[in-house]
Amino acid sequence: MLAEEQRISMADRLRADFPALHQSVNGRPLVYLDSAASAQQPSCVIDTVAEYARHDHANVHRGVHTLSHRATDAYEGARDKLAGFINANSRREVVFTSGTTEAINLVAQSFLRPKAGPGDKILITHMEHHANIVPWQLVCEQTGAELIVAPMDDSGTLDTDALYALLDERVLLVGVVHVSNALGTINPVEDIIREAHAREIPVLVDGAQGVPHKAIDVQALDCEFYAFSGHKMFGPTGTGVLYAKEALLDAMPPYQGGGDMILEVSFDKTVYNELPYKFEAGTPNISGFVGLGAAVDYLLGVGLETVSELEKDLLEYMTARLSELDGIRLIGTADNKASVQSFILGDIHSHDLGTILDHQGVAIRTGHHCAMPVMQFFDVPGTARASLALYNNRDDVDRLVSALTVAQEMFA
Repeated sequence: MLAEEQRISMADRLRADFPALHQSVNGRPLVYLDSAASAQQPSCVIDTVAEYARHDHANVHRGVHTLSHRATDAYEGARDKLAGFINANSRREVVFTSGTTEAINLVAQSFLRPKAGPGDKILITHMEHHANIVPWQLVCEQTGAELIVAPMDDSGTLDTDALYALLDERVLLVGVVHVSNALGTINPVEDIIREAHAREIPVLVDGAQGVPHKAIDVQALDCEFYAFSGHKMFGPTGTGVLYAKEALLDAMPPYQGGGDMILEVSFDKTVYNELPYKFEAGTPNISGFVGLGAAVDYLLGVGLETVSELEKDLLEYMTARLSELDGIRLIGTADNKASVQSFILGDIHSHDLGTILDHQGVAIRTGHHCAMPVMQFFDVPGTARASLALYNNRDDVDRLVSALTVAQEMFA
């Protein structure tokens, strides 16, 4: 365990790796507390993407010339890095997508839709992001299946007993978020997967907020599907991964048709490509995935255990400092949390609060955070959300609290 001085030194060193943090906004040094929406990129990621664009850019898989070979090697090298990063059994289990949203839609349409019908159920939780709600609603509309929801309590903790009670022979799949983007709650996905598997029910885990903050081992989890996004883990936007067990991917039909997902096409029939390319139609975001490979290298260099320790300490500090403010209501107070604290300050609308903080150089997220059912549960239109990453420090938190104090004085 790192001592306090070591944590401070480590956070300062890591902060130096992120050029976007070294600027002023509205005449104040930037405090960036919106990493749950999109994390900043370290110089190594930015430089890797630029180097690819300057020297190696070409289309992948299809060319015999040198640049195409270089681009393909870099692109497929990123797949190997990501397979190792989550400990997939094979690179064939790593499907590149545009992000978590596309990954979940792929599973909904390719895996679940062909199986579902009237009387079948899809089980999710009350704290899900819209990306883990709407794709299942579409399947229900298409097939007559029913979406059912496991409840949570006032702290934002999932009621696992209630979830387990909902598991029956008609449930085709459980979709559960690893870490809530609106509440920060870390769900006990290992236990949920074990209970679902005892009833032979597959599980999809939305890992968009899990991957940047803790080590993920999909073989140890034993989930059927794990989805995540590159831009949450310090990589480029428009990149993401669907991990899925190879046997399931083999049996699933393609999600989209076009170039690169085929071996042979005629007007009579098409022979699909091998895994994972069967699910990767069209020219991909090559530079984005090359950059994501660099982000994996960066995270492994820092160490996910170090990241978790730094963020755990800082989240405790931020929660304590926010609790000192008069009239604050913390939204999401589960015992097991990561990186996020949402709140309401008096009767100040969250958008007004975000604007006032921005004038002081503090960037937070405001609104419903693509989790409207969570807002409805807490009977609020939206919240302010401060989210942490490995580059934040206690000074950032102190600046946040000072800016909130200014907002209180303005509305007093």
